[in-house]
Amino acid sequence: MLKLEQRPQASRFWTFGSPVLALLITVLIGVGLFVLLGKDPVKGLQAFFWEPIKSGYALGELTMKATPLLLIALGLAVCFRSNVWNIGAEGQFVIGAVAAGGMALLADKNTGPWIVPVILLAGMLGGMVWAGIVAWLRDRFNANEILVSLMLVYVATLMLGYLVYGPWKDPMGYNFPQTKSFEKITQIPKLVQGMRMNIGVLIALAGAALLWVYLFRTRAGLAQQVGGLAPSAARYAGFSSRKALWTALMISGATAGLAGALEVAGPLGQLTPYVPAGYGFAAIIVAFVGRLHPVGMVFSAILMSMFYIGGELAQSRLGLPKALTGVFQGLLLFTLLACDTLVVYRLRWVASRAAVKGGL
Repeated sequence: MLKLEQRPQASRFWTFGSPVLALLITVLIGVGLFVLLGKDPVKGLQAFFWEPIKSGYALGELTMKATPLLLIALGLAVCFRSNVWNIGAEGQFVIGAVAAGGMALLADKNTGPWIVPVILLAGMLGGMVWAGIVAWLRDRFNANEILVSLMLVYVATLMLGYLVYGPWKDPMGYNFPQTKSFEKITQIPKLVQGMRMNIGVLIALAGAALLWVYLFRTRAGLAQQVGGLAPSAARYAGFSSRKALWTALMISGATAGLAGALEVAGPLGQLTPYVPAGYGFAAIIVAFVGRLHPVGMVFSAILMSMFYIGGELAQSRLGLPKALTGVFQGLLLFTLLACDTLVVYRLRWVASRAAVKGGL
């Protein structure tokens, strides 16, 4: 029979092979789901893995989805590596969008291009303030950051709803809960004419490079990780676990808020109740599939954005339910957790006692 046997040390091969195996298992389960739903599995897989990359325009849309996922995941990676469990990046994303939207609403036809960096900065500050609430409650009262950050997601969503249904509602919007469309000058500059892809892609990639340098090439990055994972060792080395807490949440809040700003000042162009798109929760999967490493998260963000686009295409072209996107995301996470067993354990075939006795 098969038995799990603990390895003397973690397997380097399965550390990187586990996400690949998890993806393959997810695809196989997905094929089974397509068959059970009476749909052609080949067309289903094409919707998820071919349609999002088959043309230049499709690749542009893919990067638009991947950008907020990557930005949020970068901040979450700092938190998770510091043993700070920020589960409320979705709320920080929403508040960043609200802060950026409020700044964009102040623009008029005479406003100059300087408004764009101000909008992005406002989004970052909004996300940092929202994450700062979590940091303060954890630091001051030792409140559980998982619960606090998660509950603040709902507060942020309600705040957005109050604004778009109330004081910021467009009086010329036929009673729809939305702000007026932002002035053209506030739009994030596009990279390619005729496509929605904007400079947010470059910002996200630059963020990944900066995070790599910070985590693996600076003393501050080492202090950040040690301060969260081993507070006693950090104090012995002169590092501050309290500083690690605040730094992790401030970075995470800033990246989530920046993602929110890029979203409302980019493809959305206004605030609506539909700003919360689940990016903050999906980015948790992106972070872990990418092994909390900036390079790995670039690829996992692309994969997760393929799930988003594929789910939309499967809904419109194959008549499949919208929830299929969430199903694929959940499958990937759970199969990854299962496959990660192979990092610290190995499977060995052990003859059962009955078989041994029979042989005797």
